[in-house]
Amino acid sequence: MKKTVILILFIFTTKGYTQFTKSMFSKDPIINLETWQKQRLYFGYYLGFNSYGFKIDYKTVGPDIQIKKTTGFNVGVVADLRLQEYINLRFEPGLYYTKRDLYYPNPELTSKTDYLREVNSTYINFPLLLKFSALRTGNVRPYLVGGMSTTLNLSSNAKSIDDNLEQRFRVKAWTMNYELGFGIDFFSEYFIFSPSIRGSFGINDELIRDKDPNSPWTGNIESMKSRAILINFTFH
Repeated sequence: MKKTVILILFIFTTKGYTQFTKSMFSKDPIINLETWQKQRLYFGYYLGFNSYGFKIDYKTVGPDIQIKKTTGFNVGVVADLRLQEYINLRFEPGLYYTKRDLYYPNPELTSKTDYLREVNSTYINFPLLLKFSALRTGNVRPYLVGGMSTTLNLSSNAKSIDDNLEQRFRVKAWTMNYELGFGIDFFSEYFIFSPSIRGSFGINDELIRDKDPNSPWTGNIESMKSRAILINFTFH
């Protein structure tokens, strides 16, 4: 981690940034790490940010629950298996922390402890992805990535017997998602820097209903699925 921070600082100093830009985008760049991605298997790690929300479908038409998103963070590791010159299989387990505030418009919910639910989530995400790389140009190689992931929510409250009547918002511990995105591999002299942006889309309904079928918090919800934008900075 310390070595990576030093390298990032080096890149964004005046001299370091100039050298980095020249090696990436000059007309005749020196080809860095030319045989690196010909390895059968290699590893890395990533740091990043996320913005999680919910896609909510309702049983009957009415005022929507308002969702306030915040910026969370991601950290994880990467295992990359080369299947073919332009196709890689990637496993990217990581820890994602995020927070969402749900504001219920129900006029019966007059106090803040009733109309507001703070949903803090700590996810362990297990994505299995295919990476489709374009032809490398100099020290730059764009790619598309997509696949499936399984997520464990450590803050789900799934085992709690209390519900929203006791101010306890509950979701399922395990969920399935599909993920789609794109990124760029930048080959420097010492490492590969890969910024990427990806969307994560929940497949199954996550909500655990309250014991009261007419609950003002869960009674009108047909399904609730996570949606997220993930921005990761990967180092190999």
